[in-house]
Amino acid sequence: MTSLRIVTWNINSVRLRISLLADLVRDLAPDVICLQETKCPDEFFPHEGTDALGFPYRAVRGMKGYNGVAILSRVPFRVRHDDPDWCGKGDCRHLGVDLDVPGGLELHDFYVPAGGDIADRALNPKFAHKLDFIAEATAWNRARGPARRAMMLGDLNIAPLDDDVWSHKQLVKVVSHTPVEVEALLEWQRAGAWHDAIRHFVPPPEKVYTWWSYRARDWEAADRGRRLDHVWVSGDLVPNLRRHQILKPARGWTQSSDHVPVLVELAL
Repeated sequence: MTSLRIVTWNINSVRLRISLLADLVRDLAPDVICLQETKCPDEFFPHEGTDALGFPYRAVRGMKGYNGVAILSRVPFRVRHDDPDWCGKGDCRHLGVDLDVPGGLELHDFYVPAGGDIADRALNPKFAHKLDFIAEATAWNRARGPARRAMMLGDLNIAPLDDDVWSHKQLVKVVSHTPVEVEALLEWQRAGAWHDAIRHFVPPPEKVYTWWSYRARDWEAADRGRRLDHVWVSGDLVPNLRRHQILKPARGWTQSSDHVPVLVELAL
């Protein structure tokens, strides 16, 4: 193995969309798949389906109806059981593993709270939870120091740059792109000295989206997207970045998620 292909995807129910994983594997040929919003208790995770796709190494952390993360891999790994339980909620929003690849690779799969519809901590407990979650993750990263041989990815539910949304002016007060969220996410990034792998390949001002709302009558024609899904790498891995791919056609799959898979390939 000379490279490692890692995909992140908010699948929005792994049991409902298990057949779409086969399409993802066909189109992206990943070595590791990190899922968010699996909405599946661990005992009901569709292991047979993922095993048939050639991912014998799996870690799942799920609950009924909400949240949930999973890592499917062709290469062995060790689960990081000592990572924090964010905000003490036990709500299955993070899974960390150490991949058994040359030099090792620490991999973190996150599903950050969406934050509801009102961008006000006092009026909206969901928004407060989102900010508290990011603050805890930031403090954790700061205490650990700059990341080394590490990748952090997932549905972070924030589009930080003006060019990560279809209209900065119209969305600046909308949850996922408000200044307080943007600054919180960028501070998290700085705390771990993380590098934005997608913007490494596609620098601003080019638009980049990974999510298109279900509310759009014709999502493709409107193209009112946001970049909510991210891949960050430690500074020592920046020279290893080989390519990326955002699988936009996946938004048009039958019974699609509103997010699309995002791939980053690393040279080993």
